[in-house]
Parts: sequence; C-alpha cells; structure tokens
Amino acid sequence: MTAEILSIEEFAAKTRPGKALLGLDLGTRTIGVALSNGLWNIASPLETIKRTKFTADAARLLELIAENNVGALILGLPLNMDGSEGPRAQSTRAFARNLAQKTECPIVFWDERLSTVAVTRTLLDADASRKRRGEVVDKMAAAYILQGALDRLARL
Repeated sequence: MTAEILSIEEFAAKTRPGKALLGLDLGTRTIGVALSNGLWNIASPLETIKRTKFTADAARLLELIAENNVGALILGLPLNMDGSEGPRAQSTRAFARNLAQKTECPIVFWDERLSTVAVTRTLLDADASRKRRGEVVDKMAAAYILQGALDRLARL
C-alpha cells in the first residue's frame, strides 16, 4: 500500500468528485485539518492535531480518512516567497513520503504561501481574541489551503 504523490493537474486528470478531500496545514507543533464536501466546492475547518511522533500523527490522520470517506489529501507546501523550497518544504515532502507508505489516498501538494497570514488577518478583522486565534488558526489555514486547491480543481 503506497499512495501516489501527484500534482494538482495530475490529480484532476485521474479523479472526479465523489469522496471528500482532507486538507492539511503541517506545522512543527500542530497539523491543521480541513474537510471538503464530496462535490469539492466547500472546505470546512475540522480539527487541530497536536503533533507528537509521526506514528501517532499518522494514526490520527488515518482515522480521519476512514471516518470521513476521504479520497485524497491536499497538503500545504510551504514554499519561500520566491517559489524555492527551503527546509520546511523538504520536511513537508518527507512527511508526505512517510504518510504515503500508510495509505492509498493520493497526496497532492498545494502552495500554502501566506495562508496563515491571510487567516490571521481575517481573525483580527473579526476581532477574535488572541486565545481564540490560537485555537483555530491552524485548522482555518488548512481550510484556506484546501479551498484554494478546490477552486483550482474546479477550473481544470
């Protein structure tokens, strides 16, 4: 069992809506998780996983995949502002390679530049307290990433 790691274009060519997509914002301390509907037009924040060891993180993701009839994972790729890949992007790619060994769900990378900044700005505009922002920013960033990928899939 090894998942394919695909570009958004490859994924769009191989797959059609029907199963939900799981969006992930991979941080050093947490993983923000979002879920799409089966029509691939709406992304909703789902939960924030506190990171421990890869095995435990992967186990929770596999539970979410099974519970929500997930057909693929959209993983935010933290590129540098110039489009190059730094240590965080390399770490994300390594996480994806390891996770691919544990699931058959395809994994698709999506550029996540400025997603957390955009979500934080939205929360500030909504006058959310610092505590509330801390509680929801990761899963909302995952929803922001997933919604960007859904919008792109709709145009392909």
